[in-house]
Amino acid sequence: MEAELKYRGRAVTGADLEFIRRLIAENPRLSRRAMSEKLCEAWNWRQANGTLCAMVCRGLMLHLHRAGHIELPPVRWVNPNPLARRNAERSKPAPVLVDQAPLESTLKDIRPLDFQQVRRTVEEKLFNSLLDRYHYLGYTQPVGEHLKFVVYAQDRPIACLGWSSAPRHLAPRDRFIGWSAEARRKNIRFLAYNTRFLILPFVKVEHLASHILGCMARLVPLEWERVYGHSIHYLETFVDPGRFRGTCYRASNWQYLGLTAGLGKDSRDNKPNRSLKEVLGYPLRKDFRRLLGELR
Repeated sequence: MEAELKYRGRAVTGADLEFIRRLIAENPRLSRRAMSEKLCEAWNWRQANGTLCAMVCRGLMLHLHRAGHIELPPVRWVNPNPLARRNAERSKPAPVLVDQAPLESTLKDIRPLDFQQVRRTVEEKLFNSLLDRYHYLGYTQPVGEHLKFVVYAQDRPIACLGWSSAPRHLAPRDRFIGWSAEARRKNIRFLAYNTRFLILPFVKVEHLASHILGCMARLVPLEWERVYGHSIHYLETFVDPGRFRGTCYRASNWQYLGLTAGLGKDSRDNKPNRSLKEVLGYPLRKDFRRLLGELR
């Protein structure tokens, strides 16, 4: 049977819908959360590290519910505070105080730098707070696979970098890699997207940004494999040409691949609804095209 719809790359067929309806009918006492976990187990829908894709599954079931394909059980608990409900998906990080004394030095004098992957550690609050306060885009909680790095020099934080799962469709990158649609769906998890790069505003060190990017190219695949059980073969990012020139990326041998189409998720007429961004890529292996194009 042909797929009726797709959600985050997963095709949902008529048979899938019937299975979900039967699962709901047979388990009337389960909450929506428990139902999504049960569906993940039934489909063996797991991340590369074996964890159930429960959050994505909850989003899928809610999408099907709103579209009228299934009928989910009633929500069992609603926060009585409307403001809290509105901010449930994105609560503002609590501020964390850091040393704001100017750091004006040479790269040689502040090395070696200390790179800490802080996701799921006590230092994650520091990362969230610094981005929320000092990055022009602020902080948003990533979904899917992601890592958070804080860079320290002389025992004080000087930079933050966020990495997450790559966008599924990106024409300049897809042309550069040369993979098929099937290979992209299978191997997109081997790409990491640099969502945020912040050097704190009171840090003035020449060549610091490009040096950090060079170190990240070695650290990201190692940490990704440690956390998620698989490595990364390719890095990518967007640069807003209206704000930045992307000099540090280019100095670190990242390649300009083209411009985004400017189509946000809320574009309904296939017309640009946001500014165009430059797409920059950085292969981590010489045989990245072969690895990313494999269908085994």
